[in-house]
Amino acid sequence: MQRLNATVSPLLLDAIKELVERQGFSQERLAQAVAKLSRLFTKDRYHLARTYLDDELLAGAYLQYFLPVNLAKIQSLLDEMPTPESIEGFSVLDIGSGPGTGALAALDWWHQQKLPRAVSVTAVDGSSGALRQARQLWDWYCRAANIQEADLQTYEEDLERRAWLEQIRQHGSFDLIILANCLNETYTDISDPIMARTDFVNETLALLAPHGTMMIVEPALRETSRALHQVRDHLLQDRRCTIYSPCLHDQNCPALTKPNDWCHEERPWEPPGTIKAIDEEVGFIKDALKFSYLLLRKDGKTIVDRRPDVYRVVSELRELKGEKRAWLCNEQGRQEVGRQDRLASPHNASFDQWHRGAIVQIEKIVHKERKGKVSSLGRIEQDAEVGIIRPI
Repeated sequence: MQRLNATVSPLLLDAIKELVERQGFSQERLAQAVAKLSRLFTKDRYHLARTYLDDELLAGAYLQYFLPVNLAKIQSLLDEMPTPESIEGFSVLDIGSGPGTGALAALDWWHQQKLPRAVSVTAVDGSSGALRQARQLWDWYCRAANIQEADLQTYEEDLERRAWLEQIRQHGSFDLIILANCLNETYTDISDPIMARTDFVNETLALLAPHGTMMIVEPALRETSRALHQVRDHLLQDRRCTIYSPCLHDQNCPALTKPNDWCHEERPWEPPGTIKAIDEEVGFIKDALKFSYLLLRKDGKTIVDRRPDVYRVVSELRELKGEKRAWLCNEQGRQEVGRQDRLASPHNASFDQWHRGAIVQIEKIVHKERKGKVSSLGRIEQDAEVGIIRPI
């Protein structure tokens, strides 16, 4: 089982290209704005204004560079979640939509999947300019793809005020709710943002259909990822939902045990030419999709059957002298597991294909004793069966 590289469809790239070219900014200015945004998204997060998408140059840079990246992230998770079961239509709520990131990803995914139901998307964001771009991109895509059964409704609202929830509730429940890169930007000025975000997600979960999926995507930074882990733990304590993916358990997140740990995903992808060109100009390397995420359900579905011998790989496979090691996570917590090169065999050959995010099954992990102490490092022996259940 091999992982496929995430991509962005040519139709979406063409729609983005036309809108960016219409704005008339030079590639040099766009590249400089991309570098500025990248700095604000990472090192200078506390200087990131909530209205950054109302700045025309920054909005153009976001369209050119960050929108394709985030589209690919969301679509990789759309492929991972259960297929929507509703027979009446495919309804999506895109919260903190920006220029329609979740809306466009869902539209393109729905079109490529050829689902036999109409799609309707409700997008909510605080930026009128971003919502206007979402409408332009949506209409361009629908015309180019000759799509008739697709509806987009937009709401310009402050997410934290939550008045929009009452308006949205009139639309009924949703098969998919997306919060992409927005949760970390809410409640930043209060004493307990984690509890405020937990309450916000709980209220939003009330809009999710019984068979639906809530997708939360956050940047793969330590601060934002650990905040998402904390929200996750509070949500599970409230028992309003369960984890479909990535977690293979509903216990407290073991990545929070140590202050410097966090958990994130890394998916291979094939960046479009526009991304490669900017990377070369500003010195970035966007050769993989990195993010933290949760797929939440109300019906208890999980990505695989949970068992004590099934684990998620939560690190890269590290090559050391004479052995390889990786960190694993399941209901038993996080543990480091290794296999010495001299013990490689047909039974454990798939160990060499492990990668961050893979779901694996291991027949037996041995913890050896030395000087009266049991080692925390688990060992895979020559005769232990090892398999990859899902490469992700």
